[in-house]
Amino acid sequence: MNNFYETHRAAINRFIDQALVEDIEGADHTSNACFDDYLRGEAILKVKENCVIAGITLAEKIFYRFDPSLKLKILNKEGKKLEGGSVAFKVKGYAKSILASERLVLNCMQRMSGIATLSQQLSQRIKHTKCKILDTRKTTPGFRYPEKWAVTIGGGYNHRMGLFDAIMIKDNHIDFCGGVSQALEKTKTYLRQNTLDLPVIIEVRNEFEIDQVMNFPWVKRILLDNMNPKKLSENIEIINGKFETEASGNINAKNLVTYAETGVDYISMGSLTNTAVPIDLSLKAV
Repeated sequence: MNNFYETHRAAINRFIDQALVEDIEGADHTSNACFDDYLRGEAILKVKENCVIAGITLAEKIFYRFDPSLKLKILNKEGKKLEGGSVAFKVKGYAKSILASERLVLNCMQRMSGIATLSQQLSQRIKHTKCKILDTRKTTPGFRYPEKWAVTIGGGYNHRMGLFDAIMIKDNHIDFCGGVSQALEKTKTYLRQNTLDLPVIIEVRNEFEIDQVMNFPWVKRILLDNMNPKKLSENIEIINGKFETEASGNINAKNLVTYAETGVDYISMGSLTNTAVPIDLSLKAV
């Protein structure tokens, strides 16, 4: 799970810096009023309901980025199922530093633990199939990296991080271009002219469009959007393993298994990040 941070270190550090500035600005006047700079203390991160704990590594980065002298003792691993009453970690150091970082740590861990918990619940439902659950770009502005990190902690997988790391040709792109073949020809030219090696995913709406994609074997994946399970299964048979397949649109916890059992390779669900309920956590002085 630390690999996510190493891969996206610059973006996550930028997020931490911006979030700390947003919260603290010039000073934490409450702490400044209540005690001096040298008061030291200890606090615990208490889990108040059952969950898959997530965001411990991010919390560590937040504490250390604000004050490298803070000491964190991790008591439970990232991604572990914890019961209410468990303690995830202890943090020691200057009281002002602990309290200045507290809100950002809690905001991140509560959201991330909710997403990781949902991600694990959904992934477990389809573990008997080959299908993998993907997140989407339907994330909270400014908070995309922690949310996508949480998906992986729970056992799900990341789709593209943004518009910059893959080409995903959707229905509007196709319609503006005049068709599937035209969109793919233009994409091929663009990749060649700009010396880019990016995966290409294209949405199809019917068998005619699938037939057109067959002429472009370098396409990585075909997206089958807003299809019922029967139609999805029929189109997967037509594709016959020549391309990866992905289903999306109107797929939820109730019908997830039915869709996964069609033989589709991936299911992308915006609900992984935009409907997960935050977990109740608290940071308490001890």
